[in-house]
Amino acid sequence: MTSLADESLFSALGRVVVLVDDPDKALAFYRDVLGFRVLHDQTADGYRYLHMGVPGQEATGLWLMPATGDAERDLIGRQCGGQPLLVLYTSDLTRVSDHLRAHGVRVWNEREDTSSRSLHLADLYGNVIVVAQLLE
Repeated sequence: MTSLADESLFSALGRVVVLVDDPDKALAFYRDVLGFRVLHDQTADGYRYLHMGVPGQEATGLWLMPATGDAERDLIGRQCGGQPLLVLYTSDLTRVSDHLRAHGVRVWNEREDTSSRSLHLADLYGNVIVVAQLLE
C-alpha cells in the first residue's frame, strides 16, 4: 500500500458549501460586509451557482447554496454544529473588528496569545467565522 505522505491526490481545495436561505442576502453579506468577490454566478436549469472568494485566491471559495427541503433548511446557520464554519486571516484585526461593528455584525471572543489575535463573528445566518491575525 502506497503512503500519501509524500504525494497528494488533489491539487487544491475548491469550494466549501454554505447552506443559505436567500442567495442574494448571503451575497450582499459576504461581498459588502466581508469583502469577498463573486467568483462565479450563473444559473443553469433553474439552479444558481454562486461562488464567492477572497480576492487573490480565486481557486478557493464558498459555494452559497440554497437549501432545498426541510432537512437542509434546518441546517442553515448550524451546519457545523456550532463549530466555526471557516477561518479567515487578516493583517489588521483591529480594522476588521471596527468594520464589522460598523456594519452591525455580532463579534465576540476577541483574544490574543503569543502567536495570534483573533475574534469570532456570525454571518447573517449565525454561522461562526473566526478571523485571525498571525503575529510575527
